[in-house]
Amino acid sequence: MIARRYVRIAASVAVVAAVGAGAAAAAHDNSQSVKERLTGFQEVPAISTTGSGTFRAFIDTSDGEIKYRVAFSGLETPIQQSHIHFENVTNNGPIVVFLCTNLGNAPAGVTVQSCPGPNATSGTYQGTITAADVLATTATNQGLEAGNFAELVRAIRAGATYVNIHTTAHPGGEIRAQLQSDDDDD
Repeated sequence: MIARRYVRIAASVAVVAAVGAGAAAAAHDNSQSVKERLTGFQEVPAISTTGSGTFRAFIDTSDGEIKYRVAFSGLETPIQQSHIHFENVTNNGPIVVFLCTNLGNAPAGVTVQSCPGPNATSGTYQGTITAADVLATTATNQGLEAGNFAELVRAIRAGATYVNIHTTAHPGGEIRAQLQSDDDDD
């Protein structure tokens, strides 16, 4: 009788543990963090610059948003704009998310914050990316559709996106980092 009670208790504990592990795995799939260091050496072609930066983001697929923060310093000339691009590490690719701009060049219907400045070579900016911020890659026929938040997240997780900061002296980008979610982060 006592042995059966211990077996029932052990079985109950196992069920609770399995449900808890499943919930933790599901929560992990719904949220991840990204932490990357921006340098000129990651630009294509590589750039020798005193500039550097960090990109930190928290992806929450349940809420359909990515909260991000970018810090930069030592840029050789003022920041003009910053984006997330869709492309692998060896190439330049199309803009899929505007993070900030001082050029007034945001696509129609997309609200984009101003970058620090107007003469900032160091600073921070932060925001939240939602489906409304995701631009299409139709000009390059790469298949990412406007508003497709899930596909943007898949591209980040796969390492197929990068963030960079464009400056006056380097309008194509002065510092850059390939993005990939950190699966080890809870």
